[in-house]
Amino acid sequence: MKQKLFTSFCLLLIAVQTFAQKKTLLQKVNLTWNIIETNHNNSGNTLSELVLTNPSSTPFPAKGWKIYFNSGNPRNAGADSLNLQITHLNGDLFTVSPGKNFKGIAPKQSASVKILSRSLKNITDYSEGFYIVYDSQPSKPVALSLKNVSKVDYSEQEKAIAKQIFEQNKSIKKIATFAVSPILPTPVSYENLGGQFYLDLDINVIADPVFEKERAYLIAELEKVLVSDRVTPTKAKGAKNGEFDPSTITVAALRDELIILKLNPALGLEAYELAINEKGIQITAAKPAGIFYGIQSLKSLMPADAWKARQSRMALPFCKIKDEPRFGHRAFMMDISRNFQPKAQILKVLDVLSFYKINVFHLHFNDDEGWRIAINGLPELTEVGSRRGHTLTENAHLFPSYGSGPTVNNPYGSGHLSRADFIEILKYANARHIKVIPEYETPGHARAAIKAMDARYKRLMKVGKPKEAKQFLLRDLEDRSVYRSVQGFNDNVVNPALPSVYNFIGKIIDETVAMYKDAGAPLQTIHFGGDEVPAGVWEKSPAVKALLEKDKSIENVDELWHYYFTKVNALLKAKNLYLSGWEEIGLKKQLVNGKKQMVLDTRFANENFHTDVWNNLKGNEDLAYKLANAGYKVVLTNVSNMYLDLAYNKDYNEIGQYWGGYVDVDKPFSFVPFDYYSNQAEDQYGNPLPKNYYSGMDKLNENAKANIVGLQAPLWSEVLHSKERFEYLFLPKIIGLAERAWEKEPKWSTISQSNDDLRKQLYNYSWSTFIYKMSKNELPRLNHYAGGFQYRIPTPGYVVKDDKVEANVLYPDLTIRYTVDGSEPTAQSLKYATSIAYQDNMKLRVFNADGRGGRTVKVVR
Repeated sequence: MKQKLFTSFCLLLIAVQTFAQKKTLLQKVNLTWNIIETNHNNSGNTLSELVLTNPSSTPFPAKGWKIYFNSGNPRNAGADSLNLQITHLNGDLFTVSPGKNFKGIAPKQSASVKILSRSLKNITDYSEGFYIVYDSQPSKPVALSLKNVSKVDYSEQEKAIAKQIFEQNKSIKKIATFAVSPILPTPVSYENLGGQFYLDLDINVIADPVFEKERAYLIAELEKVLVSDRVTPTKAKGAKNGEFDPSTITVAALRDELIILKLNPALGLEAYELAINEKGIQITAAKPAGIFYGIQSLKSLMPADAWKARQSRMALPFCKIKDEPRFGHRAFMMDISRNFQPKAQILKVLDVLSFYKINVFHLHFNDDEGWRIAINGLPELTEVGSRRGHTLTENAHLFPSYGSGPTVNNPYGSGHLSRADFIEILKYANARHIKVIPEYETPGHARAAIKAMDARYKRLMKVGKPKEAKQFLLRDLEDRSVYRSVQGFNDNVVNPALPSVYNFIGKIIDETVAMYKDAGAPLQTIHFGGDEVPAGVWEKSPAVKALLEKDKSIENVDELWHYYFTKVNALLKAKNLYLSGWEEIGLKKQLVNGKKQMVLDTRFANENFHTDVWNNLKGNEDLAYKLANAGYKVVLTNVSNMYLDLAYNKDYNEIGQYWGGYVDVDKPFSFVPFDYYSNQAEDQYGNPLPKNYYSGMDKLNENAKANIVGLQAPLWSEVLHSKERFEYLFLPKIIGLAERAWEKEPKWSTISQSNDDLRKQLYNYSWSTFIYKMSKNELPRLNHYAGGFQYRIPTPGYVVKDDKVEANVLYPDLTIRYTVDGSEPTAQSLKYATSIAYQDNMKLRVFNADGRGGRTVKVVR
């Protein structure tokens, strides 16, 4: 009996100890990241300190745990690694783990580790996504909170930026508005005839038969801003988003005036003419796209607040407009791979694009961190490749990136478009005359696809199907090549020596063609990436070695690049499609001064390759023109002017990247497509360029101008953890792209730089006119259009002179409000009207008409 009691007591003690151990092991730790010095020892690195605080009443263990997080390139500073060790796993995933000298953390106490990293220039650089995993509970990660603290004083930086903004805003002139077109993008010609036409839903809309779909669309758009029961567009049975059955639409003609959509075959493909007078409204075009753009201009003439609440009628100015675009390819690229945006947000984006006459939607489906489109027959692409969360094997999903955290239910780290979703998007875009270009990034940036096909391979091998398992495999299982991509991955490049890779590409092409066919949408090209393949890939692959021995036309490993895109091109041509890609599809690796560099490769110049050329940074400034001069079709995607994910300016508090410079709405607006050297005033670091910087670089040949097919603005999603962040960087920048891609060649851009004063005078007038229209019309409209957008409200510029604060704002119709007690200004705070006496703790903030405020700026004397 005693033995039984003793045994029971021991078992109970073990159970209590086990419970206590588990309770201890699963305890949380509070984290603080202190930025100590931004240029530590003049190294260009930032010195930080990660502090771990034990908030509980029990000791934090000395071993048996790891903290995971996403960051740039953090590493231990000195001997701290003996205490807490920073380790790089892959990509942007790192761990903090106890070193041999770590003794744990007593209750209510802290431990810390010094960390060096790349220069942390703004809040986007913060490490994020922290969670802890205990060895005893490997499947139960615990999310951790992080407090970021900067000990660096940014006040002088912010003061200098505010002064720069103030001076820039001062250059904006008042505009005589009567003769100015209120429409963006600016039409070829606009004539204000005086007088007004009153539009209501009693008006009859008639159209030539070829424009029946546009007639249905117009009536539906009028119903969004006007109230009446006399026009009732009825969707066809089963129709969705943008599909209308014109035969079901009836209009009671109670007025003599008409809206007429009229055919004129003599006009250009996207041209239109719009006339409004006492008889009504007439839009004339040769093609449905022209009528559609005429409708967008008609909507632009409506009051800016028309989408806030429906009205019984509205006044439109008597006018005549003749218009057509300068470029036929006006593109926005949306990255939904790094961080996901759902279908509803994509449809909102299409509403904005169509309103501003942007006709190409480039959808970046995959990258290292995610695959976002369902493909029939390859379920692992979304089951594994579209989800992120804690894992050591990646058999079920990818590991966390960009702060997506330990669980797979983060809506931006995980998610994908179903086949039905994408077909709906295609129909919605097609109804708005937007061509959708799907992008499948290969051979680099393909980790999500590689891991998904690895999972497929393992699944089929387990059930004894080796042939099927290898059918779509994307890597050589025996490859021992060593490389590291720009984003930190060592396993993100598909192997072009494998026949299974082309099975995969062929399958993707076939399923994509099928989705477009089911949507009734045109498909002319598929984008297969070609960006940023690192040095070292394929060099120790047995499959590559065998291919080089078999096919002597492939001279070396670097020539696999040409081999790969030759085969991809053939697969596309078999479907009557052409290849689109980043600029590298027209380049090759070659030794230059003893170092391998990407240089022009003319072998594909006659294959109708369309190259999206982003790299105009140091050493590649003339790359786009070299490709165009060689015969490639070029879409100018210059990072310095078109990358919307770059921060608006150098302010530490601005979100966005900065590796390629800084981009506000003026950067795409000021772009000169056929001579972009002439508008480049600063380098990628925001520093002024010296005179004659571009001397000796290739210029665009006159006969090569036809190879510049258009412009594109991408928005990469590394920092887009929310819809609000997306819209903050998307708008209003995208309107600058719309203006430059549509508007005829502006006069200021044709003036020689030798006549700099006249060029600046004409530019300032054009810029002031653009800002006037943005301020009066576009920002108020975007408050409610398509459900409303959280566009960026700019920070005010200010200077302090003689103890007086002078302030201004880029868009004059916005309001500056201020406080003097250090509190955050609200829509009810004092309104700035003229210079005011400086006071300590003074803060400024800009508000729109709806009372939404931008970021607050503290005034520094």
